[in-house]
Amino acid sequence: MAILTGIPHRAPREPRGGGRRRSDLWAVRCALLVITMGWIAGTSISAAKEELPSEYQVKAAFLFNFAKYVDWPAAAFPGPNAPIVIGVMAKDRFDDDLRQAVEGKTVNGRPFVIKHLAADSELNGCHILFISGLEASRMGAILDKTRALPVLTVGEDEPFARNGGIISFVLRNGNVRLDIDLAAAKKAGLTISSRLLAVADVVKGKTN
Repeated sequence: MAILTGIPHRAPREPRGGGRRRSDLWAVRCALLVITMGWIAGTSISAAKEELPSEYQVKAAFLFNFAKYVDWPAAAFPGPNAPIVIGVMAKDRFDDDLRQAVEGKTVNGRPFVIKHLAADSELNGCHILFISGLEASRMGAILDKTRALPVLTVGEDEPFARNGGIISFVLRNGNVRLDIDLAAAKKAGLTISSRLLAVADVVKGKTN
């Protein structure tokens, strides 16, 4: 499936003010996402014109918005107001971006809690688990721990996808894009909205 739009990002060491033409392109694409899906909540177009977001600001915004377009089984939460727990596995490259993306926000009345986890951490009670590409050598073992749990696993690049991760962040042509494995989501007991599938570059296991 072709992606509706990609999200360009600022490389970690790129100078501020990457040029009017490039910034305008980001503004148009950001506006399209906001209009069509309500994504990247709280991001103003005027701010976007000043500077492209970094790669991990984009990924943090996606992690927040995944909660809007994924349904967990009721048993995944201990109560109606229980928080959505985002686990970040081991090596963390978000700095403060993830906290800023979710701070003070709720989805269906549920606030967010961020937990920083080690590879041997208990994953029961985690709803979204981000596994950095830096954990490639332990990717299989980490994902094995989530097989029977209602956890939306999110990772980076090919090793993650090959080991059965659900949503992969992939950089293509300078844009952060999504690959989604519906079979892996089904095994976890999760339902992914068609609106999220519509912006994925690749959707594995889709039947229609």
